[in-house]
Amino acid sequence: MARSRLLLLLLLPLLLLTMAFRQVPLLDVPPINVPSGLTAVQVSKAVKGALLGRGWTITAEHADGIDSTLIGNDYTAKIHVAFDTTQIKISYVDSTNLKYEVKQNGQRMIHTNYMGWMHYLSGDISRDLELISAGAGGLPAAAPAG
Repeated sequence: MARSRLLLLLLLPLLLLTMAFRQVPLLDVPPINVPSGLTAVQVSKAVKGALLGRGWTITAEHADGIDSTLIGNDYTAKIHVAFDTTQIKISYVDSTNLKYEVKQNGQRMIHTNYMGWMHYLSGDISRDLELISAGAGGLPAAAPAG
């Protein structure tokens, strides 16, 4: 019995230390360049498709972007995706239960999962833009059989 208590006391600091590593600096995702020739409607379609594909809910649409929320069992994340026909920028807005804090030195910190979500979302938006761009100015349509 005493041995199990000693083991627990030794493992508790290790557990707390690993939980601290679940928090990483909140960095802005690099802006996504929009392929030339796409319209604002096409850019909006790519952004919406990527958001919905990753489980985000679109909460508001503006002329310059989209507000979106990701809701999990015990957390929420809110972002704003600003865009025009040249670039797209994803910005953190708010969250609950994602370990968000601003350190004394001004460094913003957040749960590591959030940064992963932004990485995947950014990649999905880029891919969707390329697909739309290829469809808009890609290969000519096949001639009807006849």
